[in-house]
Amino acid sequence: MSDQPVDFEQAEGLGISRQAYDEVLDIIGRQPTIDELSTLLAMWESNGSQQSLYGWLRGQHHTVHRDDYLYFGQAEHKAIREPKVKECLDIAKTLCANSRFSFFNSHLATGLLLYLVGNVGCEFADSEYARSYLHLVSEPMATNGQDEDCQYIELILGALREASLVDESRRVGEGGLFCSLLRFVAPRGFDILTPREVRLDAFLFGEEGGRYIALLPENQDDAFLLKLTEARLNCCFLGRTTQGRILVDGFDFGAVDGYI
Repeated sequence: MSDQPVDFEQAEGLGISRQAYDEVLDIIGRQPTIDELSTLLAMWESNGSQQSLYGWLRGQHHTVHRDDYLYFGQAEHKAIREPKVKECLDIAKTLCANSRFSFFNSHLATGLLLYLVGNVGCEFADSEYARSYLHLVSEPMATNGQDEDCQYIELILGALREASLVDESRRVGEGGLFCSLLRFVAPRGFDILTPREVRLDAFLFGEEGGRYIALLPENQDDAFLLKLTEARLNCCFLGRTTQGRILVDGFDFGAVDGYI
């Protein structure tokens, strides 16, 4: 089975050295599965050098650095006015009207921490926001190493869930961060802050890959941040879950019921 833990004797039979196996153990904190070994080793073989696997994983481009992803607006988008926070309420309702919601997380408590892991900045041209609200048509954006970013982030977040440092995590998808958060925590709400360095509409509604939402209790905050630092993954504190209302930068977006 691809999800069964692999010990060194099994890994050695696949041609994996003791050094590489030990370094994988060091990274994810437990015995890896076949899928995880395959992902990490394929990334190393295609991009690594003569350094150790661990050294490569700690220093190559799939480790996400905040400054690489800050989005101030591409030249071709300067004609598109950045909306104010209160204007994003109408955008959010337009996007959420076409989304399906399931109450899988009805057990969630209020006051849980919400983090964005991966790309902080985000392109918005290839998104439902651009298509249905701005009426723009563009080619899908290609980002070098994006698939490897996602594989690496999913691997680390999976290990953190197993270590009980993260309750749940989910990839940002259709409708961008706003709609993904709503699908993630409904019928709970959320109270979040947005980074000033990133276009507001790109941050809330962009669908560029490599962004994940992590949900965790406050008492795991320090350990979670330490592990992300060790993995050299960028993160951005978003806010907390609420009883059932949505706030963005202090502006009241109303009750969750109004969106679903």
